[in-house]
Amino acid sequence: MIEPLPLVSSLSPAVLSFLDTQLHTTVDLQEASRLVSELQNDCHVLDQSLTDLNQNLGTYLLAYSTHSDQVGLLFKDINIKLTSFQPSISDGEKGEKREKSETFLGKELPALAREVARVEAVRVYAETALKLDTLVGDIEDAVSSSVNKNLRKQTSPHNSEEARFIAINALKLAEDVLTKVSRTRPQWSRLVSAVDHRVDRALAILRPQAIADYRSLLTSLHWPPPLSTLNPSNLEPKKSPESTNPLFTMKGDLKTQYCDSFLALCKLQELQTQRKIRQLQGHNGNLEITHQPLWAIEELVNPISIASQRHFSKWGDKPELIFALVHKITRDYVDSMDELLQPLVDKANLSGYSCREEWISAMVTSLSTYMAKEIFPIYMENITENRISWLHFIDLMISFDKKIKALVAQSGIMLEEDVNMQNISSLSVFCDRPDWLDLWAEIEFSDAIEKLTPVLEDEKKWSTEVEESVNILGSEGYKSPAISSAFLTRLSSIIERCRSLPAVTMRARFIRLAGAPIVHRLLEFLFLKCQEAEGLTALTDDDALIKVTKCINGSRYFESVLKEWCEEVFFLEMGSDGGVFDDEICKLEEFRIEWVEKLSKVVFRGFDACSREYIKNKKQWMEKSEEGWGVSKSFIVALDYLQGKMSILEMNLNKMDFVGVWRQVASAIDLFVFNGVFMGYVKFSDGGVERLGNDLMVLYGVFKNWCLRPEGFFGKLSEGLKLLKMEDRLLHGSFEGGERWLKLNGIRHLTLTEVERVVKSRI
Repeated sequence: MIEPLPLVSSLSPAVLSFLDTQLHTTVDLQEASRLVSELQNDCHVLDQSLTDLNQNLGTYLLAYSTHSDQVGLLFKDINIKLTSFQPSISDGEKGEKREKSETFLGKELPALAREVARVEAVRVYAETALKLDTLVGDIEDAVSSSVNKNLRKQTSPHNSEEARFIAINALKLAEDVLTKVSRTRPQWSRLVSAVDHRVDRALAILRPQAIADYRSLLTSLHWPPPLSTLNPSNLEPKKSPESTNPLFTMKGDLKTQYCDSFLALCKLQELQTQRKIRQLQGHNGNLEITHQPLWAIEELVNPISIASQRHFSKWGDKPELIFALVHKITRDYVDSMDELLQPLVDKANLSGYSCREEWISAMVTSLSTYMAKEIFPIYMENITENRISWLHFIDLMISFDKKIKALVAQSGIMLEEDVNMQNISSLSVFCDRPDWLDLWAEIEFSDAIEKLTPVLEDEKKWSTEVEESVNILGSEGYKSPAISSAFLTRLSSIIERCRSLPAVTMRARFIRLAGAPIVHRLLEFLFLKCQEAEGLTALTDDDALIKVTKCINGSRYFESVLKEWCEEVFFLEMGSDGGVFDDEICKLEEFRIEWVEKLSKVVFRGFDACSREYIKNKKQWMEKSEEGWGVSKSFIVALDYLQGKMSILEMNLNKMDFVGVWRQVASAIDLFVFNGVFMGYVKFSDGGVERLGNDLMVLYGVFKNWCLRPEGFFGKLSEGLKLLKMEDRLLHGSFEGGERWLKLNGIRHLTLTEVERVVKSRI
């Protein structure tokens, strides 16, 4: 009997839409029987799935019911106790009710609350333990299934990877639960520890198996590519990198298997990273160890490193070929890291990882390891004969690092932290061997001094001034000898070489060991030059003065350049405990100040010797001035000497230090003439006052070329002359007025005793 078709109105919109789609034409109606058969099969599959789910649900409910019944009994007991409290509180007198209420609220209710909390904690603990036990069981089953499928040769690799992904997903779920428990229930440490122990056992099986499968796939891809086509004369491949790169040429199932294996390794590493972060939570300073090199990239680099070392062993006398080969391999395969592997890393949620950087870092690390084991020990065997080879090898390392940084920069990655710099620098070999760094600094310093020795012996370098600015504006004002520029050039070269060192502490150590001694050597040379000039003539000769001025100029120029360098970020990073050149700058400044003072004293001593007759002649201040001659003849000799010496210093000394010289000379002359003339118990007539005024005007004129108001630098002489010319009515009350009178009359450089003596010296 054929059943009638249902009414159209009784069909749902979804069914109508499905029928319109499947039975659109007459041909579709002829295929209706096939459609019915497919629908029946689908229904059968869904029914079977529903049956399986019901069975699983029943199993879980049965397991849960054991804990649920126990929790239900506890709540029932609590409910009975609460019910029994109500009639007990309502019975009795008013006072008894209050007493029972207070007892309940003060003692029994808190105890009841604690009991409820304890029961709730037991319930949550039981549910969490059950959930973790189920997840760990799933993990162990998945790992076991993955191992079994891997052992069966007839099982396809796809099935093995599928089982591995199931295990990884279960591990991820378990880790999420453990992270939440560690954060919210730290007292459940034993539960977390027990689960971690079982998970660690599963990972101990899963990770080696995943790595072994990954290596097997690399072998199937013929990785690493053959390096036999390379030779010392030509390190460029004949074919394009894309055509020889197995990562670009793989296709079909092999490519799918490789991507799945790579993704599985990345997910395992991401999972282990999260576990490390959770386990190290609260241990400050230890979280950086969770960032490990990418396992999958390391497995790519290891076979290449082994194959390359066969070539390295043949190029012991040509180390430039070693660096060229490593750079070529790194450059040729870096694009495949960005295009093929980086999306897989992102899919695995491995944050903070760049395949380009990991590839470059792994290649550089393998090179650094080889150098530390095979190359540097050879140089260390006879370092005296290998100094030139050592420096040449360092040059190759620095050049190689610059090329590597250029490869990293193409992706826009900023490398500011020392850790990242160490990963991509071949000079990181010195991180583990600071004694090698000290030896390198010693060799650099010895080489610099050896190259500077001919410069020190060349008198032309001493007489020739710096013609142009090296690193500082306005260097023409320093009048520095060319020898200081030679020292700066050598020091700058050492600093530039150490810029490639991957750590700030290493750079600071290298500069202190190789750069700072160069500054000390220059200071020793300048000091010996000054002592030589002083010992021959006590600086009374003009040539000796010029030698000292050149030393001061060189020191000033060197000090200024060092100060300018220390303002750069490169040096500021090293200045946590003071600038790297602070001590050297202080020593240069001390040297300069010491010899500027000596120049001032030499000029003043000469002025003193020339003006002795002028100071001793006390009668001249009572005599009338000669007609047409307003200046003392004996004073002119001293002024002529002063002007001659100061002209020589002005011509040869830099402007900044010359200012210090003439100010010190002016201060010394001011005190000397004031004490010799005003404080010498002399008497001044009007003519004597006029003569003294003329003498001082000529003295001021000597210094007028270097300042607008030279009398301001001769405070005692100016104020002493002012007192001598002051009217009697203004002087009245000077002794009684004291300090107040001095301030009112603008006397700031003289004491009351000195003012009294000057005033009494007038006739």
